[in-house]
Amino acid sequence: MIVFKFFLFPFAVLYNLVTQLRNHLYNIGHKKSFQFEAMVISVGNLNLGGSGKTPMIEYLIRLLKSRYTIATLSRGYGRRSRGLKFVTEDESAATIGDEPFQLFKKFEDIQVIVGEDRAFAIPHILQQYPATDVILMDDAFQHRSVIPQLSILLSGQNKPFFKDYLLPMGRLREARAGASRADIVVITKCSKDVNQHDRAAIIHGVKKYSGEKPVFFSGLEYGKPVAIGGHKMPLSNQVIVVSGIANPVVFEKYVASQFGILRHFKFQDHHSYTIEDIKQIIDFYRQQGSPSIILTTEKDMVRLLDSSLKEWIEGFPWFFIPISTGFVEDGPDFDNLIIQSIEKFRSAKQ
Repeated sequence: MIVFKFFLFPFAVLYNLVTQLRNHLYNIGHKKSFQFEAMVISVGNLNLGGSGKTPMIEYLIRLLKSRYTIATLSRGYGRRSRGLKFVTEDESAATIGDEPFQLFKKFEDIQVIVGEDRAFAIPHILQQYPATDVILMDDAFQHRSVIPQLSILLSGQNKPFFKDYLLPMGRLREARAGASRADIVVITKCSKDVNQHDRAAIIHGVKKYSGEKPVFFSGLEYGKPVAIGGHKMPLSNQVIVVSGIANPVVFEKYVASQFGILRHFKFQDHHSYTIEDIKQIIDFYRQQGSPSIILTTEKDMVRLLDSSLKEWIEGFPWFFIPISTGFVEDGPDFDNLIIQSIEKFRSAKQ
């Protein structure tokens, strides 16, 4: 593995030069960045996928929606469409992306928008929904054409950005020094037993690159399985796991702590399920002698709602586990920091 990474090193150096040049052009104003009348909060990471961006967006929605008019703006990764789309009931995970569709299904009182060009999308959002107070930009840390009023950088506890390397040697999309643009750093997917010593070591590693920015620790909180169709949970504790997410290890570890796993069908992140995929899973389900359920993630669930898969999903005991973000400690401090930032921005506008 070390020898393989040695051969990848020149490519990582080249990648670093390209990303540094891009950031430099934004820093000196050669590439234009724009600010807007609404409060823009960016949620993103330095690495490729799997840092818990969608649960964090959902956390912010729950925190803010009773106080402010909220819109979310995502690229809509993996969708079969392009350009700016205001999400309506006519859309699906295939047309707008699984994560935006998940937000749309869960929150009726916010606007969900997808668009690759965020600087183009935001003026259209404010034109169509002029009462918008806060725009939550998902996966936008590298989207330099928009200057957010607040930038939240996420990094998983399992491999924080300061221990990772640039592509293709590692999974970083830009150098560790990019963390200096963050206003808040949240270490995500923390185990419940993360202790003070471990937190201090992580904070030290983060602040080498981010400076004296506040650092918080969060974990994933899992709910009880929810039926996708009308089936009820059997008495059996046996499950067949299906996932198409960036980092299935954390999900599998949790499921294994609650159930007996008969098999885990793993697919690529944002995988578009086909009838052949589902038939393979159902064939394995039918081969089991004792009652079991098919258990998946909330993110996968929205992709399984495709009309072409309906009979294969509703006819069998498919369940998903809802997840949410919870802070290990200092959650109220995080909440207050977000609200204070919004109120400070609103006061400055008056």
